[in-house]
Amino acid sequence: MQNLQDELVKLLLKEENLVVDNQLNKNKVIESALKVEPFLINLLIKNKTFKKHFFQEINNVLVFDKIKLQRFVNNKSFLPDTYTAFKNKIGLIINDESTDNFIKSHNDIVLAWPHKDCILEGGQTMEEQKRNEIFWNETLAPDSIDRLLDSKVFTGFKKYDKNGEQNITDINKNENLLLKGNNLLLLSSLLKTHTKKIKFIYVDPPYNTGNAGDTFDYNNSFKHSSWLTFMKNRLDIAKNLLTDDGFIALTIDHVELFYLGALADEIFGSENRIGLVTIVINPKGRQNVRFFNSVCEYMLVYAKNSSIAKFNKVVLDEEVAETFDLSDDMGKYRLDSFVRARGNTLRELKPKHWYPIYVSKDLKIISDKSEKGFIEVLPITAGKEYTWKLIKESFIKKLDEDYFVAVEENGIIKIKHKFREQQVIKNVWTQKKYFSEFNGTNVVKDLLGGNYFSYPKSIFSVLDTLKLMTSNDDLILDFFGGSGTTAQAVLDLNKEDGGNRKFIICEQMDYVENVTKKRIRKVIENNSSGDFIYAELMQNNQLYLDKIQSAKTKEELILIWREMQEKAFLSYQFNKDIFDQRLDAFKTASLEIMQHYLVEVLDKNQLYVNYSEIEDTKFNISKEDKSLNYSFYKK
Repeated sequence: MQNLQDELVKLLLKEENLVVDNQLNKNKVIESALKVEPFLINLLIKNKTFKKHFFQEINNVLVFDKIKLQRFVNNKSFLPDTYTAFKNKIGLIINDESTDNFIKSHNDIVLAWPHKDCILEGGQTMEEQKRNEIFWNETLAPDSIDRLLDSKVFTGFKKYDKNGEQNITDINKNENLLLKGNNLLLLSSLLKTHTKKIKFIYVDPPYNTGNAGDTFDYNNSFKHSSWLTFMKNRLDIAKNLLTDDGFIALTIDHVELFYLGALADEIFGSENRIGLVTIVINPKGRQNVRFFNSVCEYMLVYAKNSSIAKFNKVVLDEEVAETFDLSDDMGKYRLDSFVRARGNTLRELKPKHWYPIYVSKDLKIISDKSEKGFIEVLPITAGKEYTWKLIKESFIKKLDEDYFVAVEENGIIKIKHKFREQQVIKNVWTQKKYFSEFNGTNVVKDLLGGNYFSYPKSIFSVLDTLKLMTSNDDLILDFFGGSGTTAQAVLDLNKEDGGNRKFIICEQMDYVENVTKKRIRKVIENNSSGDFIYAELMQNNQLYLDKIQSAKTKEELILIWREMQEKAFLSYQFNKDIFDQRLDAFKTASLEIMQHYLVEVLDKNQLYVNYSEIEDTKFNISKEDKSLNYSFYKK
């Protein structure tokens, strides 16, 4: 396995400037890095490995990351024991060369935790499965991580529309997708096809309920630090998938809120955090709580770039929506008086807003000029001289926009204007439509004919977020797809407003077949429109990993081992001949120990088939799968 520490030491020892008493001097290396010494840059950039790890390409120019090298060198003695650049605690640190400086306040801080510099695979596929997770250290195992995050081969392609399953020969860029598999690997595969193409990402990750202490429901062996690593790996990739004007919304409860907020601030930038929305989802709360009875969850919203991102002008409140009772080609509107009648808008206080408007006798023509037969209208209400809402120059510009309407009320001609459907969006959502039981659990029950999924989110929580942040042709991603609420929200919103939004749903749990896929198909049938393509990651060693962890007897495990010998990729350190000689002794171990050992001998870098190896005959990939993978990745 590649070890960057050893390689870097060997390389730097070649430079006399960095050696003292025949030993590489860490301080000299750091000093040279901070000064961006040409000899050091030249040394590193000529090495393919270090060019990749310590330089970034920006506008076709390589930029040296001196802080990364500095941190790398500073933690050199610490890494062999801990496999992490951070101490065994979570906290805020100064973002400089010292990773030992936990602080109370500073201008440049980040959140630090154990395993922050690792990749956590997170490969659970069943709710009851609590597997031992795999951590890959970015420094000690960069080659393993590169292979892990390489684009993967898909298989099991199926296409569904309102008429059922259809033949599929091609995948275009405008497809709804339901992808099954480890969401970290799915996200890294999407980097090849969807970088900067996703307008909105909805994230409803598994998280602590507070009932299980320091664990979360996805895998109860995960502590806070593991959960943060799990989330960081995925959010780092998600950021690269967003369009420059895109948004990401992350829902969470109070237990992980502050950790997730600090992490998301670091990844997306606190300047791009545009809101924290409190959503009441369970007005009854939980039973038998010691302190506060939690009735809500929180939604953290970030823009990729808050200076260019924009919300849509929409109405989310149903009562407010009812006031927009008229419509034209541009959408819904209501008529509001063009007179601004308040104490501070009297004529003498705003003289530029006082001027006559002329209306034809049939009320169809409104003008700024007096014409024969036209009636003069002034902003007078209840005998008081008020003002118009716009100065005359702005009024004239609006005349060609079908903005004004003249009406007669009680014998008096009044000027009104079209106020388009919009609402000031508050950050507390309390309406009944957001209650998860009524519009989450019951919606899924109605669609699937039974209670097959725990705690689905209200369809309106997602639907209203989509209304705010997406337009007709946008692409929406949800990489914790769950029961498929986001997919349904996209399809329902398209039906409502005639849009052509598309979804990409990623889900790795095995209920994807009987819950997620089934729900999406049912929504398409009900809506009489829409379609989607289903595909899953092509398993390699993951197949045997699942079999081992699902085995109920020792006899099952021995049969799995026989198959592994023939077809699985085993660790290069493992000698299967010697193991077979000692198989009788192995059978005397407990079921759990046997499972643990067989998992250990699998090569974890061969869990799934990499796209770069699609033509390798040992994987026996069909012509149909090859063709559809080429179509998906647009070879």
